[in-house]
Amino acid sequence: MIDITEHAKEELNRLLISKVDWPGALLRLIDRGQGKLGLGIDIQKPGDEVVEYEGRRLLLVESALAESLNDITLDVDDSPDGPELVIIEKTQKHSKVTEIVKWKPLTKVTYSLN
Repeated sequence: MIDITEHAKEELNRLLISKVDWPGALLRLIDRGQGKLGLGIDIQKPGDEVVEYEGRRLLLVESALAESLNDITLDVDDSPDGPELVIIEKTQKHSKVTEIVKWKPLTKVTYSLN
C-alpha cells in the first residue's frame, strides 16, 4: 500500500472539503497507465483500501493497485505556484520525485440529479 504523509493527507482533506460537494464521494487514487497515477472522485466499492485522516474517510485505492504501490510515498511539494502532490519512489540507491497533479486548476465537483 502507498505511504501517505500527514502533509499529503492534510492537502487531500482540504481538496475533498473545498472541491467535492457530492454526498458519499471521496477521492480515488487511479492508475492512469504507463506508470502514472492520478486522482478521481468516486464512492467506496467492496475491496477498496481506505485512507483516513482525523477519523474521516479520505482516499480510496482499489486493492490490486494498493498491492502494487509498495515503496511509494505520496507527499506535497509547497511550490511557489501552490501545493503540488508528488510521488516519491524509493529504491535502494535513491529516491525519485515525480509530480502527479497540480491542484490550482481543479474546479468544484457538485452532485446533481439533473
